[in-house]
Amino acid sequence: MLERGNRTFHRKKITVVFFLCTAILFILFLRLVYLMIAKADYYGGKAVELHERERSIKAARGRIIDCNGQVIADNKTVCTISVIHSQIEDPELVIEVLCRELSLSEEYVRKRVEKYSSIERIRSNVDKEVGDRIREYDLAGVKVDEDYKRYYPYGSLASKVLGFTGSDNQGIIGLEVIYEEYLEGKPGTILTVTDAQGIEVEAAGESRIEPVSGGDLHISMDMNIQSYATQLAYQAMETKEAQSVSIIVMNPQNGELLAMVNVPEFDLNNPYELPEAVSVSANGEELTAEEKQNLLNAMWRNGCINDTYEPGSTFKIITAAAGLESGVVTPASTFSCPGFIVVEDRKIRCHKVGGHGAEDFVLATMNSCNPVFITVGLRMGPEIFYRYFEQFGLLKRTGVDLPGEAGTIMHSLENIGDVELATISFGQSFQITPIQLLTTAASIVNGGKRVTPHFGVKITDTEGNLIETLEYPVEEGIVSEETSATMREILEKVVSEGGGKNAYIEGVRIGGKTATSQTLPRGSGQYIASFIGFAPADDPQVIAIAIINRPQGTYYGGQIAAPIVRQLFENILPYLGIMDYNGDVIEEE
Repeated sequence: MLERGNRTFHRKKITVVFFLCTAILFILFLRLVYLMIAKADYYGGKAVELHERERSIKAARGRIIDCNGQVIADNKTVCTISVIHSQIEDPELVIEVLCRELSLSEEYVRKRVEKYSSIERIRSNVDKEVGDRIREYDLAGVKVDEDYKRYYPYGSLASKVLGFTGSDNQGIIGLEVIYEEYLEGKPGTILTVTDAQGIEVEAAGESRIEPVSGGDLHISMDMNIQSYATQLAYQAMETKEAQSVSIIVMNPQNGELLAMVNVPEFDLNNPYELPEAVSVSANGEELTAEEKQNLLNAMWRNGCINDTYEPGSTFKIITAAAGLESGVVTPASTFSCPGFIVVEDRKIRCHKVGGHGAEDFVLATMNSCNPVFITVGLRMGPEIFYRYFEQFGLLKRTGVDLPGEAGTIMHSLENIGDVELATISFGQSFQITPIQLLTTAASIVNGGKRVTPHFGVKITDTEGNLIETLEYPVEEGIVSEETSATMREILEKVVSEGGGKNAYIEGVRIGGKTATSQTLPRGSGQYIASFIGFAPADDPQVIAIAIINRPQGTYYGGQIAAPIVRQLFENILPYLGIMDYNGDVIEEE
């Protein structure tokens, strides 16, 4: 009985094991069917990936083109040299050739040739001629792929505006980084099939995913105007032994920037090369990495956008417009200047020690009389004046299409007492960028619309087909048409009869304002000379600012900055069709 029970138990046990094994096999069968049918594409792709090597192909970066169709940022064909360890047949020959052709050390090349990796880059941005020579050796395991390097045909011209790209061909500063999304393009790839040992299967050949070129950026800069303005800036810097000179030229009607100069500039094709004068530290030793980077950052800095300064008397354009707009002054308002004005416990002097005597507001502007502008500011009071700061857009950035724009450094309203208001009224005790000052002046003389200063105009493909027209905000009603017309008349007299007479051109109606401001800290004996000018005065089509930083000797804006704008206008007004070569303003039919 016991024996029969054991046999029954064993039979049941065998049956359970049998059915369990059958179930497992059935599940494995179903899984196999699932993998072979449902996931066939996925795992087939994985298998292919194990035997594929991928090399990137750089896309041609979009060009930057000026308003006349001149290419000012282009691409130069270069090569990337790489090695694949598993495919190298004669490593010593490879090392010898690459060291010789690429001027690299044996240690550097050997380390990469002998490294077990899928692909090892030896050098990128190699001249095409060198790449072609290496290709002719037909060395197994050595890959020569063509790609692109940024090339700037004008060298240092407009360097701080255009910017440059890094080794990965991505924008670092300037327009190159602001418009990266349009310019960068889409890289391609080269795929090669290898066997289990990593050797290329020649019969499989190569497959390519072609790169997509970036879009071309068309800008408002005119390289002829940029070139001439740069020439004037370098002349002024050399003649006056100045630290730097900046010039901006803009269309005040739409904000298009025709030129932006910051000298000294730097070579865009060698952006990491410092001038010889700063190639060593102050103690004569080799620069540390941090010291070099700080010097490079300073060299790349665009003073028109990134830096603020006390504008001095050019800011009187804003004070005058606010005074006229608020009604605290009219052109016929009369004043008396004894050579100073007392505000609270502070005696603030006029630049003319003996004073200007009796004068109306127009004459006071022509004389750039500090006591009169202080009086206008005090009549408005902090609340009203501050309201015009906001209305004119001074308390926000211009939105210019360049990186790192600095904001205005202004007192908060609650901290503006009479003394602060007095100094603000004639352009001291606060700081502003050149682009902000020029843009605000443009809005005051162009009929009262605040334009956005910009270079970008449109994006096209490589065939010239339009991809996108770039648009920028415009704010209306900054000042009334009446105030704008009055300001144009007053500023024209500043040039024809007042302190800006060195900007006068016979037969051309030019308006403008001079300035001479101290650098900070005060008492250093260093100054900033500047001038803002526009033409024609009755219908401005071009506005410019010239700033000379720390000139030696004569430092008055009317004497050294105004002549720069005069020379600029003498050359570009005929070129722009605003004035003919006889000095006559061209009338529109």
